[in-house]
Amino acid sequence: MGEATADLMARLGHAARAAAAELAFASAERKHAALIGAAQYVWDRRQQILDANALDMAEAEAKGLSAAMTDRLKLTESRLRGIVDALRAIAEQPDPVGAVLAEWDMPSGLHIRRVRTPIGVVGVIFESRPNVTADAGALCLKAGNAVILRGGSESFHSAQAIHACLVDGLKAAGLPEAAIQLVPTRDREMVAEMLRAVDHIDVIVPRGGKGLVGLVQREARVPVFAHLEGIVHIYVDKAADPAKALRVVLNAKTRRTGICGAAECLLIDRAVAATLGADLIAALVAAGVRVHADEALAHLPGTVPATDEDWGREYLDMDIAAKVVGGVDGAIAHIRRYGSNHTDAVLTEDDAVAERFFTRLDSAILMRNASTQFADGGEFGMGAEIGIATGKLHARGPVGAEQLTSFKYLVTADGATRG
Repeated sequence: MGEATADLMARLGHAARAAAAELAFASAERKHAALIGAAQYVWDRRQQILDANALDMAEAEAKGLSAAMTDRLKLTESRLRGIVDALRAIAEQPDPVGAVLAEWDMPSGLHIRRVRTPIGVVGVIFESRPNVTADAGALCLKAGNAVILRGGSESFHSAQAIHACLVDGLKAAGLPEAAIQLVPTRDREMVAEMLRAVDHIDVIVPRGGKGLVGLVQREARVPVFAHLEGIVHIYVDKAADPAKALRVVLNAKTRRTGICGAAECLLIDRAVAATLGADLIAALVAAGVRVHADEALAHLPGTVPATDEDWGREYLDMDIAAKVVGGVDGAIAHIRRYGSNHTDAVLTEDDAVAERFFTRLDSAILMRNASTQFADGGEFGMGAEIGIATGKLHARGPVGAEQLTSFKYLVTADGATRG
């Protein structure tokens, strides 16, 4: 089996390299046409995609996957409409390739431009969410990259059905079909092959849980855009507006518990723990959330005592940790110790508190008076995202089409020589 996967990786890799060479100079109009076409194919074939998703859902239930996992996997007509809208939004964005980032003249007679250029071949390894097939494929294409997608075994049928729509969009626009390839096997050895494929892949983007990302970071020889866990905190300051706080906290935890922007830890200023804090805990419990409370909050009805393991934990379910802290500095200290540099929010009407929170924390996304569920490339105006990068090199935060480019220098002169 190892030899077979190596051969498959070589075949996919050679095809991706050839496609990337053509995509590097493909017109914005052709890429636009491919994405608009793919969106229409997804909508026209929505029943076929839903049927494929039903097969995945049946397998997931047979395996006993959690409710949060099956929610990430499930497709509905509404979620397919979201995929279609994302494809069209990406299509309508300005083409990043060739954009001039900076331009200047030198006394030597050189005119220098720094322009965006595709990375080349991107490998995306993701878990259960079928929409990643469309989002990642579309963003890579928009940025002029070829992409090799390796979806999770849970979404195997759904991903194939969506991928077929992307390929037909490419064909209709006259672009190479190998611009967006989907690994056609569930063999886990293909993940290892992709991580070693330095001759075929320029960067790996993992999108999934701690286990997947940890594996990629440990084993990859190809450079990685890291997306760590979403250990997302919300700090409720004594100067928070109670109505805003109630609305934001409930949305941040309960709208969708299985996404990386879902709140996992509620930090409450000691000055309002007995008032606003108690109201927030009661509202969460009433909404069906299991609140893992520290000693200062554990007396509240419906809570369970927090353990050391609850701090820095990504539940991805109807659970949240809750702790009383000594003001904004206490919140900052807790987040520095237990956070994952993904997304953290402060709820306050005090500008000085918000500024302190923003300047003294270094998460990829920091928010004020907004639900952390907005930690999403689509909500940032990127059409969609390939993931939330938590590292500091190259891409950080939502990774959209612009973040999937590099740059090169174009230098012109009129016979300039160097003395």
